[in-house]
Amino acid sequence: MKYALLAGAAALAVINPAAFAQTPSIDPALRDVIIVTASRTNTETTDVASPEDQPAQGHDVTHLLSRVPGGARVGNGALSGQAQYRGLFGERLNLRVDGQRFASGGPNLMDPAFHYAPAPLVAAMMIDRGVSPVSEGPGLAGGMDAVFKRIDFSGGPATTFGYDVSADARTVDDSTSIGGIVGASTERWRLNLLGSYEKGDDTRFPGGTIAASSFERGVYGASGGLRFGDHTFTLDLRRQNTGPSGNPPFPMDMIYFDTDFARAGYSAHWGETKLKASVGYVDVAHLMDNLTLRPTPITAQQRAAFAVATTRSADASLSFPALGGELSIGLDGDDIDRDVAITNPTNSAFFIRSLPDIAQRRLGGFAEWTGGFGPFESELGLRVDSHNAEAGLAATGAAVPAGPTNLANAFNASDRSYEDTTWDAVARLWTPADQGLSWRFTLARKTRAPGHVERFLWLPNNTSGGLADGNIYVGDLNIKPETAWIGEAGFDYRTRGAYLRPTVYIRQVDDYIQGVPFDSTPGVLNTPQELVASMNGDSTPLRFANVDARLYGFDLDAGLVLGGPWRVDAVASYVRGERRDIDDNLYRIAPPSLIVGLTYEQPEWSATVETRAVSRQDNVSATNSEVETAGYVLVNVFGDWAIRDGVRLSAGIENLLDHKYEEHLSGYNRIDGSDVPLGSRLPGAGRGIFVRLGVAG
Repeated sequence: MKYALLAGAAALAVINPAAFAQTPSIDPALRDVIIVTASRTNTETTDVASPEDQPAQGHDVTHLLSRVPGGARVGNGALSGQAQYRGLFGERLNLRVDGQRFASGGPNLMDPAFHYAPAPLVAAMMIDRGVSPVSEGPGLAGGMDAVFKRIDFSGGPATTFGYDVSADARTVDDSTSIGGIVGASTERWRLNLLGSYEKGDDTRFPGGTIAASSFERGVYGASGGLRFGDHTFTLDLRRQNTGPSGNPPFPMDMIYFDTDFARAGYSAHWGETKLKASVGYVDVAHLMDNLTLRPTPITAQQRAAFAVATTRSADASLSFPALGGELSIGLDGDDIDRDVAITNPTNSAFFIRSLPDIAQRRLGGFAEWTGGFGPFESELGLRVDSHNAEAGLAATGAAVPAGPTNLANAFNASDRSYEDTTWDAVARLWTPADQGLSWRFTLARKTRAPGHVERFLWLPNNTSGGLADGNIYVGDLNIKPETAWIGEAGFDYRTRGAYLRPTVYIRQVDDYIQGVPFDSTPGVLNTPQELVASMNGDSTPLRFANVDARLYGFDLDAGLVLGGPWRVDAVASYVRGERRDIDDNLYRIAPPSLIVGLTYEQPEWSATVETRAVSRQDNVSATNSEVETAGYVLVNVFGDWAIRDGVRLSAGIENLLDHKYEEHLSGYNRIDGSDVPLGSRLPGAGRGIFVRLGVAG
């Protein structure tokens, strides 16, 4: 009996088999693949979800992540959503776009990693369950990779052609998108052309519209490959132009992101020995301001900021049989340059280099072994990374008040360099499936070096690395890396008509980085930083600091064939975040949630009614003055029709009952004159219809 598994909850209709086949090869001994066409085949370490088969809840693929166990979305704008996984988000996650790691350009993470993964180009989201393997680079928690569509090498000398294109429309923001790939290949070469364009207006909610939430994004590029015997060479090039796009929870909006990507790869194999290597380059140029998309402030308060980030990366690994399994050893590193300057477009004498000439260097090495370990299959890994960072000289213009200028001088007189060494260790064990049951266990030590904002932000302002909470922050030159000790256990059970995948976990994090009151006398303006912060409207600034934390919880997904064409699928997530050094909660943790979908499935079409219930979040951080949020229940309906081979039509209604609600992880409105009160959490989207047409062959 055919049944579908949905990453997250409601299993939809079929994933495009061709598109899925073009994702990177998956080692069945290591990977858990959620395929929305058939029963699960391997359930050890990785989840896969496809945007082609989800309700169209926005053009940001992070919407998918709220539909997988442990996943949530930090909503900072139509194109600026951040992934949260088991309470951790931002730079704590090992995030990749088509296998490539790189630095975001926006100091407020207006362009988090998945900003560069438009849904029309994405074949699948691959999610490392629990922790990321050491071979994929450093990171405190799990990893995620947005894998692009691709026409791969064919099986013979004749030229074959392929395409995978989709278009959709959404009424709640009057948005449209179109994009995909076309390509040709033989057994010796392949060539792909890709492109997408998305545009939308302000989002509506029950009560009005969210001002300055419109967006525009375009991507174009090409990828190719050549094979010579056992040797393969690849090249991927693309450019992304994000046009004026609103970010209501930030002090400014995107005017543009102009971003170039390049990656060259080489692989070879000699029997069971495999070599892989690549070099990458990403260059981000970003302009933002507070006057193009929102009411223009008075002349003295007009601001524009220009930010750049350039990432040069390289990696190489060698895999070969060893100790009854396979051993992989490798090196990887990145070289990142950043700079941010704040200006007043009406006054050339006003400028501030708030994050000046920051250079970050990392070089890492790893060893990872996979194979049998007693009654278990296993993945055992160790990596070491050397980190170096340095900031240049801060500068201010003649029109800048004395307070910021004095802070810049103090920063310049400080030791602005940093170096440290971190190490990670991972042990993941699972039993081969026995009568549909496989047990899983993970022990790990994972680390994260502080980000450039957390360390080098000398100017107290709303730069928060993506928190978008309206608070003013300042960095700490002496901040330490985070270290997490992780334990997880669970099982995967599946039969012909049911599946169940629960996991329990705990993370003890030493030196967890979180905002704390700047000093012991909050609200008393007795430091230069507090005086400058008060000039910007906040007399109680927060300082990025090391605290001790604990995160624990459970998540699961489950499904059952009810008989005939009916089935039910569900996903539940619960995470609790606590401070260990004081009696308080961690900041910005997703509340418990449950998604249940009832699907009627026929060979060529399916229809789903889905409910999403989110609990009240009252475990909030008193230290950060976090506000509680109420629970809510949403109803979505959607369906899918395979019109003919390679042609699929999807449609549905999101938020069917037009319920007004607020996501706990959403930012706070910073735009005066909006239908959302100034300083209030941004509401979720109201009722809307979506239609999507996909054509592949």
